[in-house]
This record gives sequence, C-alpha cells and structure tokens, in this order.
Amino acid sequence: MSPLSAFRSQLGKLQRLAQPYFLPIEETNAWQFLLLLGALLAVVVGVTLLLLTAVVAATGAWIPELQSRFLPGVPQQVAAIWKGPWGLAVMVFLGAGTAVFAAFRSSLRHRRWVPWLLLGAIALLVLVINAINVGISYIARNVDNALVAYDQTGFWKVVAVYAFCLVLALPIRGLQTYLIPKLGLLWRQWLSERLLERYMSNRAYYLINPNDETGGEIDNPDQRITQDTASFTGTSLEVSVGIIEALLTFFSFIIILWTISTNLAGILFAYSVIGTALVVFISRRLVVLNNAQLRLEADFRYGMVHVRDNAESIAFYRGEQQESKEVVRRLGNAIANYDRLILWTAAINVVKRSYDYFSRFLPWLVIAPIYFAKDADFGVFSQAGIAFAQVFSSLSFIVANIEQLAAFSASISRLEGFQGKVDEINGKAAATALSEQATASASGLPATESILLRHADLVPPQSDRVLLRDLSLEVSQRQRVLVVGPSGCGKTSFLRMVSGLWPPASGSVERPPVGELLFIPQKPYMILGSLREQLCYPMPSDRFSDEQLRHVLEQVRLGELVQRYPDLEIKQDWPRLLSLGEQQRLAFARLLLNSPRFVVLDEATSALDVATERHLYGLLAEREMAFVSVGHRPTLTAFHDTVLELDGSGSWQLLPAAGYDVGRHA
Repeated sequence: MSPLSAFRSQLGKLQRLAQPYFLPIEETNAWQFLLLLGALLAVVVGVTLLLLTAVVAATGAWIPELQSRFLPGVPQQVAAIWKGPWGLAVMVFLGAGTAVFAAFRSSLRHRRWVPWLLLGAIALLVLVINAINVGISYIARNVDNALVAYDQTGFWKVVAVYAFCLVLALPIRGLQTYLIPKLGLLWRQWLSERLLERYMSNRAYYLINPNDETGGEIDNPDQRITQDTASFTGTSLEVSVGIIEALLTFFSFIIILWTISTNLAGILFAYSVIGTALVVFISRRLVVLNNAQLRLEADFRYGMVHVRDNAESIAFYRGEQQESKEVVRRLGNAIANYDRLILWTAAINVVKRSYDYFSRFLPWLVIAPIYFAKDADFGVFSQAGIAFAQVFSSLSFIVANIEQLAAFSASISRLEGFQGKVDEINGKAAATALSEQATASASGLPATESILLRHADLVPPQSDRVLLRDLSLEVSQRQRVLVVGPSGCGKTSFLRMVSGLWPPASGSVERPPVGELLFIPQKPYMILGSLREQLCYPMPSDRFSDEQLRHVLEQVRLGELVQRYPDLEIKQDWPRLLSLGEQQRLAFARLLLNSPRFVVLDEATSALDVATERHLYGLLAEREMAFVSVGHRPTLTAFHDTVLELDGSGSWQLLPAAGYDVGRHA
C-alpha cells in the first residue's frame, strides 16, 4: 500500500472512531463533520473579537489608566480591524458558523452538543493564548530596544506589560489543561460504553477469538476497550488541539516574520517541509513496531493473569517451571520488539536533534546582514528569534510528535479493527434475526416450544471435520435426551450447536425463546460478586428473597454453605473457595431459581456422588423440565427417555434409554 493510500485508510478509520461521538455517522458524512469544525472555528474567532472589543471598551470607559499602561496600542488595532474589511468578514463568518450549527441542531441530540461546547471553549482559550504570545514577541523586541537605549523608564513599563500578560495567561493555560483531559474523559466513557455494549451483544465476546498470537483474529479485546480507548481519546484531543495551535501560531507569526525578512520566512518554510518529509519517511516503521508492542505487552499481561487465576491448579501440578517458561517467552517477545523500537526511536531522535539544532542558526544568518546594514533595530533579533521559533515549532509539529503520532496510529488501527469486528458480528446477527422473523411471519407458525433440529450438519468453526451429518431431532417438553459416544466424538460440540453458540453448517436449529433454555457446563461459571449474585445469575440479584435463596441451597444439599455464610451479601473468591462438587450443586441451585423449561447439561454432575446426582435430577423431574445431557455414568440412563449415540465420524442413532449400556463407549 502506498503512503498516500495508507494515510487515506487511517483517516477513514479515524473518522469511523471519532465522528460518532460528535455526530451520528449513520446520518452524516466526513464533509459535514469538517464543515462543523470550520463553523466552530468561525464562531470562536468571532466571539473572540467581540470579547476583545468589549474588554477594550470597558477598560477605556472605566479604567483608562489601566488600558494605557497594560494594553498599549491594542485599542488602535481593534479599531483598525472594525474599520477595515476584516471586521465585517469575521462577523459574516460568525453568522455563517452559527447558521451551520442551527442547521445541524437535530443531529446534536443525545447530548452531542456537550463535546462541541467544550471544543469551542478549548479553541477560544487557544486563540487567546496565541494572541498573548504575539504580544509577547513585541514586548521582547521593546525590552531589548529599551536596554540598548538605556531607557530605564521605558524598560519598566514594558516589563509591567509583560507581567500583566503572564497574570492573564496562567489561569487560561490552567483552564485549558483541565478542559482537554476532561473532554477526553467524557469521550472515553462514551466510546468505552459503546464498544462494551456491542462487544456484549449477540455473543460477540464469544465469537471473537482472544489472544490469538498469530494475529488471525482480534487479540486482547480487553486491552482494546480499556487501554486503547483511553489512549485514542486522549491522544486525539492532544493532536487536534496541537494542530489548531500550530495553525494559529503559523499564521500569526509568519506575518511578523514576513515583515522582518521575506528571505527568512521562505527559507524557514522550505527547511521545515523538507525536514518533516524526511522524518515522516523514516518513521513509518514506528507504527508497525508500536502496534506489535501493544499486542505483545497485552499477551505478557494475560500470561500473568492466567497464572493468578489458575494458581491452585499450577501448585497441585508443581508446574511452576513450565508456567514460568511460558511467561518468560511472552516477556521475551515484548522485550525483543521493544528493543527494536528503542533502536528506531534513537535513530529518529538523532535526525530530529540535528534538525532542531541547525534551525537555531538560521535567524542569525539571515538577520545579521540586515542589522549590520542598519536596516533594523537590535530588538528585531529577539522578535525574529521568537517568531522564527514559533513558526518553526508549528511547521515541525509532526516531527516533534512523531513517536506519539506513531503510537496514535497504532491505537487507531487496533481500536477500529475491534470496532469493525464487533459491528460485523452484530450486523450478521441482526440480518439473521430479520431472516428468521420473516420466515416465521411467512409460515404463520408460532415460536417453537421445543428444541428442533432439521437435517443439521455440525462442523466446528475453522475446521472441515464433520461431527454430525443430517441430524433431525426434536426435544419437546418433558422429554429427556442423553448424548453419549467416545471421547472426542463431538458431544459438547453438539450441545454448543443446540445452545446457539455454534451455527449448523447446513440445516436448521430452532430453540425456545430466550430465558427458556439454560446451559450448565461441567465447570460452572462463578461470577465476581456476592453469594446472592452468584445464585441469581444471570437474573437481577433482588429478584429473590433471602428465604428463597436459603431454601434452594438446602434443596441442592448446600445447607452447610448457609451456615458458613448466613450473610448472603458476602463476597469471596468462590472458584477457589468451593470445590467442583459444591460449584456444580450451586449451579443446580441457580438452575432451579431460573426455572427454564429446557436445560442443557454438559457432565454437570461429574464431580458428585451417585446419590446426590440422583437427587438433583429428581429435582429437575419434579419441575417437569426437559433436558439434554452429556455424561458417561451408566446411572444417567435412568433419568432419560432417549439416547443420542454419536460415533465422531458424522453418523448417529437414536435409541431407547431403557436397557442402554453406556459402558460400551468406555
């Protein structure tokens, strides 16, 4: 991909990430977004001129001595603006900008006017600071001239004006440094919640393959929602404000520089453009390295989290050496990439330093002949130096922030890639839902009241192995099916297809409505929360009374847990505290509270004794629940009507549960 194409691609990704916070991207396009940005600047410039005019008029009427002392020449400049064409032009742009925002008022709903208001305030502060900096350049010139002329009175007057500018600038800078991260924080909250909502919709969190070190899928989605989001929003504002400052600084000080020496202005512009192009060219590698570093750091962190989450299992196995080897491998990958990153950063810094150091000589080389020819006063040196430094800084914005921009570009790619993936998943889910709804409407049939498979083929994702071929099966209310077969034949995969985690390769699978089908795995999911929340999951924790929760614990033979923790609000590390058998009984308590009509059980009683297993299945039978079970115990046939036997090659058969010998697959 050519550099221009890569740049356009990044701009497209940036638009898809940034624009929705300010404007609904479904209703507007990039040009409308840019139009509003231009309108915002027009409004800010117009408001700034009006505020300046008001301040000059107020100080002239109420405190004329303050105006004459601290604002020398400012009233005359303001009057000249209003008398000339600039005043009228600014007011026209102010009116046009206001009209643009009025035209887009319907698109600024859902509090989208808040970021525009904060952006306007930030731009106003930047403009005021820039005006103060322009004034300071003239102050520096007058200070040097007063010193050369031994004008003590004039010197102290100029110093007083400088002190006034500092007093005015400090709170403005302080407010600016508050508003920028504040807007970034609001933006991060909005973007994180938006991505999180889409990530948790339509099982996108399940379909995205996390921590794929080959890069085939979206790696480390947790990092993208947390770290990358914070980096993107914060850096976006810093870069945007930096660009605005650079543009204002350039146009303000290039005029000053042009009045001093047209040669100096031309040389500076050419020098900056050539230097920027050189640094950008050699910095392209930084984007790749920064992107890789984000992924490798996240992989290393995930390895450490994996050790923490499985500490007991590792301790039982005495697997410290193996785990340490894997974590060190991940650390080594991150270190090796960072070593290359350091090398490239150092090389770029050498170029940047050379570029910066040589630029300091340019004003002297150009201004000295003018001064020695007595065509300029001594103060021009200071003013030219300040103006040159400001213009040079604005033109060198990319060079000065190349590392930050490289990291920013990497975060854009990672975050937009993640957003694109979850949007793709949600889009497919919405299309499937519409198709199913249209099919149901066309057939005129009500929603299915059973688990119904029609000529379904089961092929695991990213695989070509057919585990089931042309399976037709109906599990109606109160029916119980036991799935058996040799290890690896696809029993759990079949349950995934029944539960909706995996789609059939062909054919169809119909399920009861959401909430009527519950899946219980062999190792139950233990949430981070209280015992009450653990029992009620996934329903709200306030749905059941304490008496109901304690009663259901007694039903599944966890009465001892009630005695140990009479306060149901207690929070513990439940996966470590409870044995697997206790966790399985707690999962049955959760099942009884949810009371679905259909249950899918994947060896959900494997850690329980036969008597407890019989008791729990008896509770399901009392509730008249239909269930599909996977298991290996011969005792399970007593709780089922039908056996679905799989052989792992695609073949299957349905047999009566009575008299079936489960042990033949042992």
